[in-house]
Amino acid sequence: MAESAAWNPRFHEDLVGLDPGDPEARAFAAHLDRMERTGPTYTVEACLDQVADFAESSNRTGGLRYWVSALIAVLIVFGLLVTAWDIAHHTIAFLSR
Repeated sequence: MAESAAWNPRFHEDLVGLDPGDPEARAFAAHLDRMERTGPTYTVEACLDQVADFAESSNRTGGLRYWVSALIAVLIVFGLLVTAWDIAHHTIAFLSR
């Protein structure tokens, strides 16, 4: 792996003494980066980033946690479909008056 891909400033600040080439240390540095990410959470881009983080973390898990996260995703999509159906129904009823 290239040195630039493994380099993270955390190894010079927070993770002094850990090997930057160690996959577990790189994963922990990435975890710390995600945990300390700041910025507006009310924008569309931030919401999509949070959904992407949820998808990535659920893909890393296994067993019951994976199935619970899959169920949450299915429930979100089902809720969006019900909401779209309700809006379409009310819009058609309003326009047909």
